[in-house]
Amino acid sequence: MIHSVASRHRVISDDLRTQISTGRLKAGERLPSEAQLASRYTVSVPTLRSALAVLQGEGLVEKVHGRGNFVRRPFHRITYIGGGRTPDAQAAANAALRVSVRTTHLRARGHLTALLKVTAGSPLIEYLCLSHEGKSPHSLARVYVPRDLAPTELPEAGESAWGEGVEARLAGLRPPLAEIREYVSARLPTPEEATTLRISSALAVLAVERVAADATGRVIEAALLVLPGDRADAVFTTHTMIEEKGKEG
Repeated sequence: MIHSVASRHRVISDDLRTQISTGRLKAGERLPSEAQLASRYTVSVPTLRSALAVLQGEGLVEKVHGRGNFVRRPFHRITYIGGGRTPDAQAAANAALRVSVRTTHLRARGHLTALLKVTAGSPLIEYLCLSHEGKSPHSLARVYVPRDLAPTELPEAGESAWGEGVEARLAGLRPPLAEIREYVSARLPTPEEATTLRISSALAVLAVERVAADATGRVIEAALLVLPGDRADAVFTTHTMIEEKGKEG
């Protein structure tokens, strides 16, 4: 006999997890409705949702608004390489992912003024980049560029290859990069991020804040990248003084 709500939702999540791992529930398959599952396990709908939340946090189940809960197909893991190209250029370089880009004219406010070291009201371009694996959102990046360094002809909203589109145009307009600073943290997603990426609010994300400056110290590009923890790793390489001296010799 099950004696507590906590143990009930654990039993349910364990049973569904086993069904997924053994193939009884297959990738892409829709689960019975929450009411049907609650009846099957003789629990309340809130208790059933707690069990599903565990599986959503593990990346095994995906809740699609208006459609129900589905067994999630395993996501392709990507590696974020520190100090490299604009974040979603790395995603676009992976054949398994497609990237949509939406551009917006805006004025610097709040955190953006500090991030780009500009005065409030300075004109910026925001590139909202959402990568997909199949029909499922994979990762999210917001890239900000001073308007005078942005292309005059902006890409269409559905452009699918950031690396061949926006990134190439930006590289042709901006001064050479002299410094790239990246701030990396693990945190829970905001409600907007959880909705956009269709992830559980309990699934940690890798958040990367990337700021690129030219030789004069002017910030010419800033990017905010959100990578769900169930599909991304990060690698940072440091060249030691011995290596540098070896190159000079």
